Amino acid sequence: MATAKIGYAAMLEQFAPGEVLDLCARADTAGFSGVMAADHFQPWTPQQGQASFVWEVLAVAGFRTRGDMGPGVTCPSFRMHPAIVAQAAATLEVMYPGRTWLGLGSGEALNEHIVGGYWPEAPERISRMFEAIEIITKLFSGKDVKHDGRFFKMETCRLWTLPQKGPPIYVATAGPVTARRTGQFADGLITVGAPEEKIEMVFGKFAEGAREAGKDPSTMPKILQLHLSWAETDEQAVTNAVADWPNGGMKFAKQDIRSPRDFEQMAALVGPDDFKGRMLISADPEIHRREIQKFLDLGFDQIYLHNVGRNQAEWIDVFGREVLPKLTA
Repeated sequence: MATAKIGYAAMLEQFAPGEVLDLCARADTAGFSGVMAADHFQPWTPQQGQASFVWEVLAVAGFRTRGDMGPGVTCPSFRMHPAIVAQAAATLEVMYPGRTWLGLGSGEALNEHIVGGYWPEAPERISRMFEAIEIITKLFSGKDVKHDGRFFKMETCRLWTLPQKGPPIYVATAGPVTARRTGQFADGLITVGAPEEKIEMVFGKFAEGAREAGKDPSTMPKILQLHLSWAETDEQAVTNAVADWPNGGMKFAKQDIRSPRDFEQMAALVGPDDFKGRMLISADPEIHRREIQKFLDLGFDQIYLHNVGRNQAEWIDVFGREVLPKLTA
């Protein structure tokens, strides 16, 4: 059977750039297939403590690893004009041909409100993202292009540093409307762990949109980011989750919260029971293997794992030895 593609989700919110890069290299050596790193201007909570610039980190990660990599995800709609996101993604692909992808999302106030603009509700944020994808796709063509849309303007320009083929665009998708439009206008989807019925709904809407655009959904990548907590004991795994990733236990939408200090206040209300059904916490690698395999069997082409604790090196070694070799695509 085919070997599963299991990547490493590098958390720039939790670790300084040098440490992140060392961990990416360690994961590469341990058998992880690639690197995903989110574009954060601020951490979720002050406890996490970091927020380095994703494009600089990925540029060096490509030198120190051999697999695929991409920002999972960046927002092309507020802090940065989509033309700048297109330039960053194209440059990375020129540096590492065939290894990169561009993950896009509709944004979170935590990162995007810092420029002081109006923060719209979700439907407008989603519409902005898909208009941004239109601009990025135009620029990846290599032609002189311009844009005059509802949300963005771009004078006639082109990308001068351009790969032979632009990196594929994957969209962060969790609801039916976004999933369908992702199938229509993007090359694949990224989502997070969820109950089986929700995953099937997202896949169904994604496939519907792809077919409407004349594409074959079976050939379009479906990527999962899976948060988990592993430690040498169950008790330590629980402690790590509550202390280092309390946002994983928050059972409400987080896109409108603007400050790590606000998250810190909410985190004080998060306890171990809040993670049930939302994130696997266990010291047993076999339990984690079964959970990961479940998502592979649902049809994901690649899964990026994030262990929420600070024990990254130990986790990478244990999973590289005891979990990754036992997973099948």
